[in-house]
Amino acid sequence: MAARPVDTELSLLKAPRRVLTLSEDSQPFGPTAPLEKFRISHVSVDKRLQKAYYDRDLKAADAIFSLYESGILVTRIQRALSIGMFGERSRRRFVPTRWSITAVDSSISLKLVEKLKGNPTIDEFRVYRYSVYDNQYVGLLLPEPWRFEWIEAWFPNTTWNQFTSEPYMIGDYEEYFGRTKYARVGGCYYSTRLAVAEELAREGRQAAAIVLRETYPGYLMPLGVWNVRESIRMLMKQEPVRFDNFPAALKEAMRLMKITPKRWRETSVLISRELTQTKITNF
Repeated sequence: MAARPVDTELSLLKAPRRVLTLSEDSQPFGPTAPLEKFRISHVSVDKRLQKAYYDRDLKAADAIFSLYESGILVTRIQRALSIGMFGERSRRRFVPTRWSITAVDSSISLKLVEKLKGNPTIDEFRVYRYSVYDNQYVGLLLPEPWRFEWIEAWFPNTTWNQFTSEPYMIGDYEEYFGRTKYARVGGCYYSTRLAVAEELAREGRQAAAIVLRETYPGYLMPLGVWNVRESIRMLMKQEPVRFDNFPAALKEAMRLMKITPKRWRETSVLISRELTQTKITNF
């Protein structure tokens, strides 16, 4: 509940061991040593978090969105949820950090999406581009009711593609009324959905969104779901290239990627559908 970082002082019984633990289930964990003493300075409490913590009848989802709307950083809400600070009295639980991150991203984005569904659609096709840490992100917004798709492609010699000579592609999508099963691509799906929904909510519009990611060998170690969320937030802040039809927008998006358009079309449900399905608006 601290409003700001606190001063800490610790004493160790001996010098730390020089080790580094890398795991897909935790953040990099470094040098360790037995602890002798640990002191912490006075904690200045954030009243917004404190209020949510002491309200034992407030559901976790409502607490999360209320704190988000009050300006609390998503990362702070995620840490608080992981130690069981929110929810009805008997239902509070400690949960792994990776679960709390996805739960918060999912919960907030669901509420944002429900709100933006009442907005008019954008009136053009847009292509966004952002590159960081040897990752290429490309987003397409279509002037249609809300749908969403996230696809990532890991090139050979990256963390999740060590043993093949071709990019490994995986993705998932949702229709207007959402999804009922956990996305097979994992937590990045929900962090991306949050970032896209935030930007559309700020604009007061809705759109169908297709977000693509290529990860190259220079991305030596996955930085986590938070990195994808912040990268997509930056992506959506870029000035898009605008088009009046989908084929032209798709051509621009494919020009920015290294993987062939054919493979993207084969992997993406929404791209394939957009290219092949006839709509009433075509007549």
